[in-house]
Amino acid sequence: MLPPHGGRLIDRLVPGEDRERIKDEAVELPKVPVSTESRKDYECLAHGVFSPLKGPLNGNDYLSVLENGRLEDGLPWTFPIVLDVSKDLASGIKVGDDVALTESGDVFAILHVEDKFPLDRRTHAEKIFKTLDIEHPGVARIQEMGGHLLGGSLDLFQETPGKIPKYRLKPKETRFLFKEMGWRTVAGFQTRNAPHIGHEYVQKTALAFVDGLFINPLIGRKKAGDFKDEVIIEAYEALIRNYYLRNSATLVTLEMEMRYAGPREAIFHAIVRKNFGCTHFVVGRDHAGVGNYYGPFEAQEKFTEFPDLGITPLFFRNFFYCKKCRGVENDKVCPHGQEDHVNFSGTKMRRLLMKGERPSMEMMRPEVVDAVLRHPEPFVS
Repeated sequence: MLPPHGGRLIDRLVPGEDRERIKDEAVELPKVPVSTESRKDYECLAHGVFSPLKGPLNGNDYLSVLENGRLEDGLPWTFPIVLDVSKDLASGIKVGDDVALTESGDVFAILHVEDKFPLDRRTHAEKIFKTLDIEHPGVARIQEMGGHLLGGSLDLFQETPGKIPKYRLKPKETRFLFKEMGWRTVAGFQTRNAPHIGHEYVQKTALAFVDGLFINPLIGRKKAGDFKDEVIIEAYEALIRNYYLRNSATLVTLEMEMRYAGPREAIFHAIVRKNFGCTHFVVGRDHAGVGNYYGPFEAQEKFTEFPDLGITPLFFRNFFYCKKCRGVENDKVCPHGQEDHVNFSGTKMRRLLMKGERPSMEMMRPEVVDAVLRHPEPFVS
């Protein structure tokens, strides 16, 4: 099993016997309110999902991530985890202070402030999302942020149970699970969709090279038209129950919002799965993309910039259902022409499901369709 990113799994969760005392201390500190999605990020930090980060980035690391896709010490890191505050709130906070983080009035963590610096929204958007278009959901999110950023180390003393607690495991728990299952090599699969036959093809092809499959759907804020969290989970439960060998795949949620940062987010997603214990990571067409902001294989090409990433990417390019082969094929092995190929169009399948209609069995397993259609409104509105 690979070591965590940076060599050590970070744990910023306050020990149980100290939590009440730390919480009492936090109540007396200046308060910094954060969003629900930011709280999920800080819980990921505390649990080691974002190892080696101990808290939101300081200024030097932040600028290095924007410019180079690496922390100041050179370690690959492509997406900035930050804590934004308003100008007024920032004016009352200085380096060396401790502040309490709150979400909807709930005090849950202490940040030991080590840096404070302004947010340049234009530079942030251009470097991370490669666009200033406000229609890009990541760029729109930047416009909601406060004008200053706080960096430092974080101590979490109050966890949320998670949206689907039985599937929410920490990296130290997944690493133990992989050992118990005898998996020396594990392929991580990132998803925000209910699975179609093309996804299953990719997953089972990956399983031909590794001991186990780690299906790790994102649970958190998504754009309109994406599948709802509970729909994704129930669809994968149906797929694993009916179409996977026992102990060949495991389902674990990752409570973190989609950023739609394309190539940069693909690297970030790989690092996260490395921390969970994966040795390989599946990178498909237009990974973490949205609209036409990134090329279809730009995310795969990004990996050439990070030979020191420490996790092996598995690239999947063009695959389709071939009517003559009567199965899922790819452009390296199928001799037939485009007229015999049926592409796995997520847009087309979502359109059918929105109308309560069933995609064909060549496109989506019937049990998966059943799981989706059990929900009157399966998509984010």
